[in-house]
Amino acid sequence: MIGVLLLLFFLPLLLYIAAPQIRKMLSSGVCTSTVQLPGKVAVVTGANTGIGKETAKELAQRGARVYLACRDVQKGELVAREIQTVTGNQEVLVKKLDLADTKSIRAFAKGFLAEEKHLHILINNAGVMMCPYSKTADGFEMHMGVNHLGHFLLTLLLLEKLKESAPSRIVNVSSFAHHLGRIHFHNLQGEKFYSAGLAYCHSKLANILFTRELARRLKGSSVTTYSVHPGTVNSELVRHSSVMRWMWRLFSFFIKTPQQGAQTSLYCALTEGLESLSGNHFSDCHVAWVSAKARNETIARRLWDVSCDLLGIPVD
Repeated sequence: MIGVLLLLFFLPLLLYIAAPQIRKMLSSGVCTSTVQLPGKVAVVTGANTGIGKETAKELAQRGARVYLACRDVQKGELVAREIQTVTGNQEVLVKKLDLADTKSIRAFAKGFLAEEKHLHILINNAGVMMCPYSKTADGFEMHMGVNHLGHFLLTLLLLEKLKESAPSRIVNVSSFAHHLGRIHFHNLQGEKFYSAGLAYCHSKLANILFTRELARRLKGSSVTTYSVHPGTVNSELVRHSSVMRWMWRLFSFFIKTPQQGAQTSLYCALTEGLESLSGNHFSDCHVAWVSAKARNETIARRLWDVSCDLLGIPVD
């Protein structure tokens, strides 16, 4: 009994002491690329907070013209001014993008294509997690609609510009949670059964399948694409779950900062010599293992066709 009490007393203390080393171990991946980006154009979705904000800041620091594609334009403007002040780069622009509404996605793409002659980096970073059951403006389940279908449509609308600007890169932010994901083609909209946690996992699997199929279709185009697991990051992504927010606070010493979480996205966007690894999944700035479902080419191709059908895009 005394031993148990001593353990309960000393364990939190030991964890507190060991926290910096554990955190360092869990945050081992760092983008060491020195590539500069003058004259380059980048789009980062969800760039008004968290990983997206840190990714946009670093791209701006390297001289890129950066578009913050945000649902909350007012918040985006505040972040843009902050990035401009910190980096000295005034070419940080904010554009409205609501990934839960295909009209907003098409409007963003139309405006961007009218303004810009080039696009070199597209970071599909925005996302939702563990939402109560709800649907997008177009009737898609929120996780699949925002995390997968929204970015799928945005990418295809900007793809010709990326090809014209090649070499260019597309980075899709996924998650280790994809290991729990399944693509239920008979229940993509969650109407037959729904779990907020699993819905997120399914959408993150879709991100990886999209990346792999996109890479296959882009072979020879000098446009490359990568999916990434940013790690467990202290961000607003868990805002819909009180349990997750509590766990994040409890284990805050072991969770990555947004800056640390942005490293793998930056690595895939900037590091030279990654072209042969297009379609791969990365974590902590290294190629990472994915589930058997994520490697299934048949599912990837079917998901592509179904996504096109849902979005009214011709299937090629």
